[in-house]
Amino acid sequence: MTDRKKIPMYLVDAFTDEQFKGNPAAVCVLNQPLEDEVMQGIAAEMNLSETAFLLPEGEKPIKESITFSLRWFTPKVEVPLCGHATLATAFVLFSEIGLATKEINFETKSGRLVAKLENEMILLNFPSHEPVPIDPPSELLEAMGISEFKNVVFAKNAKKLLVHLKDEDSVKNLKPNFGRMTGVGTNEDIIGIITTSEGSPPYDFISRFFAPWVGVDEDPVTGSAHTVLTPYWSKILSKKKMWAYQASQRGGKLMVCLCPDNRVDLLGNAVMAGKGELFV
Repeated sequence: MTDRKKIPMYLVDAFTDEQFKGNPAAVCVLNQPLEDEVMQGIAAEMNLSETAFLLPEGEKPIKESITFSLRWFTPKVEVPLCGHATLATAFVLFSEIGLATKEINFETKSGRLVAKLENEMILLNFPSHEPVPIDPPSELLEAMGISEFKNVVFAKNAKKLLVHLKDEDSVKNLKPNFGRMTGVGTNEDIIGIITTSEGSPPYDFISRFFAPWVGVDEDPVTGSAHTVLTPYWSKILSKKKMWAYQASQRGGKLMVCLCPDNRVDLLGNAVMAGKGELFV
């Protein structure tokens, strides 16, 4: 054991103010880079929808740092963007590490992302992905158990299909066949499907998110999906700020805001579920 590296690891429930709700993420705080295969192995071991790997940039002690490298892995693959694991990472830096700053820069495969302390919430500023209409992929919708819908759109850069269903019950009662979904060929490169409808007060809209292609059948709360949902619902509801609920079994809530320059603000809470050390 003495010749193995010890990596601090935190388990955080994101986009919730209740433990065991929202979306759990593991956050590994590194002091030097790890090989990709080691990070992928850790993510598989954690078996959560995402594990985040944080590395300070520059020579300053971590408490004085403001810029960090951040990467995210599912149990199967690396992903270019993950909202809940970014929120979890910011929560660890603000609440556990005790950063001297209230604003953090993350350098990622989706460019620079900013996280800020905003009253009692954490604000994430992400790129917006406005979806456009496409021909509905009938075989894929069939595999999801969808026969009726209001609209189907696609966000190409995010590789996410959005299906607007008629009401909340249609979203909440959906039971996709994940094996059939992954066996369907489509014209588009799809890594996840968002189902959504208008919400009941206090929520403007609700959603669920399915990504069996990257090893996550249903994600409890998905920040990156809201980079697609926010511009979509903003047009429909004529609102810039909205409250959103992701209607998974765990459930989670966030405030979203459509910003200028094709950006989206996501605001949420997080709860510490556990912490310890990994040995590699």
